[in-house]
Amino acid sequence: MSTQVENRFSEFIVDRVGFGIFAVTRDMQLVLWNRFMQQHSGKKAEEIIGKNLFDCFPELPRKWLQKKFEGVFLLKNFSFISWEQRPYLFQFKHDRPVTGGVDWMQQNCTFMPMINAANEVEMVCVTIADVTDISIIQRQLQSALVALGESANRDGLTGIYNRRHLEERLAQEFSRCKRYGGGFSLLMFDLDHFKRVNDQYGHLGGDAVLRAAAARVTNVIRTADIFGRYGGEEFALILPETDLAAATIVGEKVRKAIGETPIEFDGQKLTATTSVGITTMRSDLPAYEALIHEADTALYRAKGLGRNCVVVAGSDIEPLKIS
Repeated sequence: MSTQVENRFSEFIVDRVGFGIFAVTRDMQLVLWNRFMQQHSGKKAEEIIGKNLFDCFPELPRKWLQKKFEGVFLLKNFSFISWEQRPYLFQFKHDRPVTGGVDWMQQNCTFMPMINAANEVEMVCVTIADVTDISIIQRQLQSALVALGESANRDGLTGIYNRRHLEERLAQEFSRCKRYGGGFSLLMFDLDHFKRVNDQYGHLGGDAVLRAAAARVTNVIRTADIFGRYGGEEFALILPETDLAAATIVGEKVRKAIGETPIEFDGQKLTATTSVGITTMRSDLPAYEALIHEADTALYRAKGLGRNCVVVAGSDIEPLKIS
């Protein structure tokens, strides 16, 4: 095959491959612009060959891109940029549904040194691969995994955190405070006479009360607070960076939020109240389970005092022995 035929064959392939190809000299002068680049940029090769890349496309990330080119010219090595590092180089439109969540064609870019007979990089050739479909699928997969992970942390009935996640977060807060200082408080509370609700209105009535109680508490706490269902009709609330005095105020808010307004179920109004036990982080505690023990003990003292009240754990609570 003659050199002329080989050149024509190479030009044919470069022009018709399914990805973008362009090349620039050291002074950023365009010397190659294939059909893919023409179709997606709207600029024909004869219009821009011989011109400065950044003059033709001022929207390009000039400072970053010049560094990439300089690295290839200097080191004579290939360089690759994934869409995950930088979603796109050129703002090319794509034909995917808008529900994919991407504004522009997502691109993988490869920078290749074109070395001459003197072993110098004469030009840098760049390939642009359209990976929009891959990026959309990967984003959807990541979103699904996040949603799956989040659902694994949630109580199926109330939508708040479940016991496993609560204990994980409580252990994290405990370890953080032990290592770096600071503090937090823990509230344990449950619904008074909940068995009567189930007996009188059935489990659907009980479920309605649990959901309403969870929603009401969610509305009166901070987004930074960690609230979940500990089990049955019992709930736990972790209050980061909150001392005992402030936690007591929150306990009263929780009590009033649940008990001040009847809960409607099946055309009837159900009354629900709660008993609240509170404790706070201290450096002498051996493990996070000791906080649960103290708050739970205070909760049951609230039950003994007639229910529908807030009790703070006192120094007379027998310490929990951690084996």
